[in-house]
Amino acid sequence: MSSLGKIVKVAVVQASPKIFNVEGTLDKIRGLCKDAASQGAKLVLFPEAFISCYPRGTTFGVRIGSRSPEGRELFRVYWESSVDVPGPVVDKLGVIARENGIHLVVGVVERDGGTLYCTALFFSDAGQFLGKHRKLMPTAAERLCWGFGDGSTLPVFKTELGKLGAAICWENYMPALRMAMYAKGVEIYCAPTADSRESWLSTMRHIAMEGRCFVLGCNQFLRKCDYPSNFPSDYDEETDDQFVICRGGSCIINPLGEILAGPNFEGEAILFAELDMGDIIRGKFDFDVTGHYSRPDVFQISVNEQQTRSVIFTGNSADPASPVVNPIKNTKKKSEETT
Repeated sequence: MSSLGKIVKVAVVQASPKIFNVEGTLDKIRGLCKDAASQGAKLVLFPEAFISCYPRGTTFGVRIGSRSPEGRELFRVYWESSVDVPGPVVDKLGVIARENGIHLVVGVVERDGGTLYCTALFFSDAGQFLGKHRKLMPTAAERLCWGFGDGSTLPVFKTELGKLGAAICWENYMPALRMAMYAKGVEIYCAPTADSRESWLSTMRHIAMEGRCFVLGCNQFLRKCDYPSNFPSDYDEETDDQFVICRGGSCIINPLGEILAGPNFEGEAILFAELDMGDIIRGKFDFDVTGHYSRPDVFQISVNEQQTRSVIFTGNSADPASPVVNPIKNTKKKSEETT
């Protein structure tokens, strides 16, 4: 059945995590999801890097040509509080989704070996882990602590709510990435971010109008008191515990660029909106950027969705990064997604 005749209630959570405290953050997610579900939300979105934190204001002790022992230790703490995918934290998030009967999208810091990635995790209302999107392009100093995603994690998932995808923070400024999302038919476009500027609202509205999709912009709201003592930052000299470090600005936008909820710059909140999925086709009547309003005879974009690895094992040698379950047949399952 098409999702385009449905009304879908969604929730965008604007909150602070428990920095470096995975279990504490999971408890907060659990409570916020319960609150959102009790008000009828069928999809709940959390901000970028909500587990364990977006490291705003820290340098990890890096200067051009040097790294400090203190910065290395801070990275170790950050790594320790990051998420294996799959792993126990993913399992617990799945339980939260299932217990509340919600589709769930959560921004996490994923660890893979010694590298961290800014990642969005997707869950069905049955608690199934649908898959992930790794941020393709960390911005500026984010590259001190996060690796680069590749084209193998650019999913748009078919769900009973609609086609669900995500782009993280300044990835949303990448036209080719947006076009890939539109070509996959994204209907509910999640945009977890760390950008709290007023101009970000213009970006969210532009994407909604360009893709004729619903856009859910989601940011943290952070005060100085949310930073633990073992988290050195630019705000160490700030004496006011209520000083706002990140002011949010979360919002929900319809396919014609109209604001359904937000932007909220006031504090922690859950934003709700009812999405009339029929608005997508109403909007595409006069603008379908990968359909009747495209010119493939003039412009074409190629998307490489292959997973990239720095070392590829061939012949009889087993790849240590991919333990062999069955030496005769590869039985690894692949998450269902649109292509």
